[in-house]
Amino acid sequence: MGYHPTLKSNILIILMGYFANLGIPRSGEILRATALRTYEKVPFQKGFGTIITERIIDLIMLFLVIGFTLVLQTDVLLNFFEEKGVSWIKISIIILLLMLLGSVILWLVFNSKHLFFVKIKDTIGDLFTGVFSVFKMEQKWAFIGHTLFIWAAYIGMFWVVKYTVPETITLDFSELLVAFVAGTFAMSATNGGIGLYPIAVQKSVAIFGISAVAGNALGWIMWISQTLLIVVLGGISFLIIPFVSAKNNLKNKPHD
Repeated sequence: MGYHPTLKSNILIILMGYFANLGIPRSGEILRATALRTYEKVPFQKGFGTIITERIIDLIMLFLVIGFTLVLQTDVLLNFFEEKGVSWIKISIIILLLMLLGSVILWLVFNSKHLFFVKIKDTIGDLFTGVFSVFKMEQKWAFIGHTLFIWAAYIGMFWVVKYTVPETITLDFSELLVAFVAGTFAMSATNGGIGLYPIAVQKSVAIFGISAVAGNALGWIMWISQTLLIVVLGGISFLIIPFVSAKNNLKNKPHD
C-alpha cells in the first residue's frame, strides 16, 4: 500500500496487541491499527484492513488443521462422542442442519434487497477481496510461507512441551493436534485462554488415556509459558515503543 513501517515497530506493536488481548478479547487488533497510525503514520482503516485479512487467513488455517485432525482421528473421536451419548448419526445430522442453515443464510444475503442483507453482502465481499489480495501482492509466496511457518510453530510448541510431562511423551502428532485444536478454541473463547485453556487441553488428551494430573500439567505449562512471554515482552513493548518511534522519526528527518 506504499507504507513501510519498520521491523522493530511492527514487532513491538504486535506484542502490544497480544498483551492487550489478555485484558479485553480482540482489543489487540484495534490497538495494533491505532499504534500503526500513531507511530508509523499508517491510516487506521488501511492498517485495520490488513489485520482483518490476517485473521481471516488464520481462520482458514484453523479450519484446515481441524479437517486434518478429524481425518487422522476419526475413529477415536467418534468413539469418544458415542461414549458421551452422541452417535455419529446425530453428529452427521447436526452437520447437515448447519450446512442447510448456512446455505439459507447465504441465499438471503446474496438475493435479498433488504438494506441489512445488502450491507452484510458488501462486508463479505470486502473480506473476500482482502483475502484474495494476498495472491496479488508482490511477495505473496513469502507471506504464504510465513503463515505456514507460524502455524507449524504453534503446533510444534505442543510437540516440544509434551516432553516436560513424562506421561504425555507417548502422545503422537495426531493426538497432539486434538489438544491443539481444543486449546485454540479456548484461546478464542476467553481473553488469552485464562482458566479454560488448561481444562481444554486436559480434557482432550484424556481421550487418549492421559490422566487428569498429567493433562492439567501439560495445559498449565503451555498456558503459563505463552502468557508469561506475552506479559513480559508486551509490557516492555508498551514502554519502549515511543522511544523507538522517536528515534526512527529523527533518523528519517531530512537534514539541511
